[in-house]
Amino acid sequence: MIDERDTAAVAAQLGREPRGLRRVAYRCPCGLPAVIETAPRLPDGTPFPTLFYLTCPKAASAIGSLEGEGTMRGMQERLGDDPGLKAGYDAAHDDYLARRDEAAREDGVEPLPAGTQSAGGMPERVKCLHALVAHELAVPGVNPFGREALDALPEWWRSGPCVCVTPEPGTAGPGTAETETAETGEAR
Repeated sequence: MIDERDTAAVAAQLGREPRGLRRVAYRCPCGLPAVIETAPRLPDGTPFPTLFYLTCPKAASAIGSLEGEGTMRGMQERLGDDPGLKAGYDAAHDDYLARRDEAAREDGVEPLPAGTQSAGGMPERVKCLHALVAHELAVPGVNPFGREALDALPEWWRSGPCVCVTPEPGTAGPGTAETETAETGEAR
């Protein structure tokens, strides 16, 4: 389960209330959630195929820079040329689907239909590094392109947390979260 403080942090990171939270799958070195595991079906029954969801805006921005540099294009080309890499990516896809199906069973809901994509374009395409990095952070050593992208990222957490979670006035427990602007470090 995910506690109120983590839920507040994820809401601040996303700029909206999160849906279908199951657990924190990876924490940044700063201690805040960076990847959450989401339910395969939202509370209203809507399928939600993204099991591992990257929430840290600093990590997302750094990954966006990699995408903007054309990293995915090179990965896609190598996927067609390297049978070992293709086998590893296929295995990552299988891992993702198995974990998502297990989450559905744990939640007591119908797994997503066969043929539903996993994430990030797996197993045929490389189309979203955010999803591939989230998978690798949640399950280290499983996603070869997620690992490669993660290794190319700067240490996004070095400048401090992406959001500040503070107790509500008059309480000592979980509270609200504020988001810092990247330019000034001021809360908004």
